[in-house]
Amino acid sequence: MTTRNHCLERDAQDPLASLRDQFDLPAGIIYLDGNSLGARPKSALTRAQQVIAQEWGKDLIRSWNAAGWFELPKRLGKLLAPLIGAADGEVVVTDTTSVNLFKALAAALDMQAADAGRRVIVTERSNFPTDIYMAQGLTTWLDRGYTLRLIDSPEELPAAIGADTAVVMLTHVNYRTGYQYDMQAASALAHEHGALILWDLAHSAGAVPVDLHAGGADLAVGCTYKYLNGGPGAPAFIWVPKKHQPHFHQPLSGWWGHAAPFAMAPDFQPAEGIARALCGTQPIVSLALVECGLDVHHQTSMAAIRAKSLALTDLFIELVEARCAAHPLGLVTPRAHANRGSHVSFTHPHGYAVMAALIARGVIGDYREPAIMRFGFTPLYTSYADVWDAVEILRDILDRKDYNIDAKRDAVT
Repeated sequence: MTTRNHCLERDAQDPLASLRDQFDLPAGIIYLDGNSLGARPKSALTRAQQVIAQEWGKDLIRSWNAAGWFELPKRLGKLLAPLIGAADGEVVVTDTTSVNLFKALAAALDMQAADAGRRVIVTERSNFPTDIYMAQGLTTWLDRGYTLRLIDSPEELPAAIGADTAVVMLTHVNYRTGYQYDMQAASALAHEHGALILWDLAHSAGAVPVDLHAGGADLAVGCTYKYLNGGPGAPAFIWVPKKHQPHFHQPLSGWWGHAAPFAMAPDFQPAEGIARALCGTQPIVSLALVECGLDVHHQTSMAAIRAKSLALTDLFIELVEARCAAHPLGLVTPRAHANRGSHVSFTHPHGYAVMAALIARGVIGDYREPAIMRFGFTPLYTSYADVWDAVEILRDILDRKDYNIDAKRDAVT
């Protein structure tokens, strides 16, 4: 039987344990929601003060040159690239995931436009809603007979892709269940039918090893505010491999994506390389903080992060099923390591109320419909003792039915 002392022993032997000290974690809180918003690196406060007080406050507009503001999206992209198997000059950190998805999907459809028979976008009904919404909006706006084909499980993917498919749009790790696709297999399946494949890495980047080139991806987007710890609403990223960059044309042709933005020409000419994925002026304060989270990642490896992630999630599943066995909890996250991301989801008939009770007791996870409690495990700062203590508090709440099923729901769950 696992005990809390066993967990403390594992923490003492954990090669990533020292990285926890680089995050500002409130006392008395067990934070299991890094899959939604990563904890703050301590260095982010110093960096924010530097940007606001010195670079903006004293150096003013000169900081576009002197502080490297203008090159920041590409410089951050270079730091992020190794975490997702991208090459230098293939990633920029910019805009939101939704906006980047719009750009990437529009560009993919444009690449396929010569084949009039390809007018279908394939994705999952359980995909993160913004991905589906952006695809719906784009197909309506184009008004060229594009349709969205939704599948209800990964097993339905092979039958859904055919000669009419232009783009397959998948999230690598499902936001609800934590199911992780075999990127290489799914990409090969799309290419076998002549389709392009676009990956959303929102729940992958910084949590699980990703190799976009080896995985056969065509385009990818993702966010930096979850496992990359960039801060609330931090700018997202977009990846365009060099083989596709000459053909990457996206409709948000803002001046930052121009070949010579300060020539102030009246006609748009896309920049060479990844810069053509940019659009408008960048949010420098929030953009600058992304580097703080990336710096911590560069002190370890994705292999080490993945090993601890699997160990933490294995332990959590084991303890919940053993210590809360008398309660109607249902595991919806895959047990197989190859198909599991870095969060674990359990259903409960009163999932929202139970999660609210957990948060009130200092265990912060989150809730997603239908009846799903999500628990995220960020190996950079989550400890094995955190897992034990979280499960003990969950057990106590369930045993005593110490939750209010009539409580008013918050706007953000």
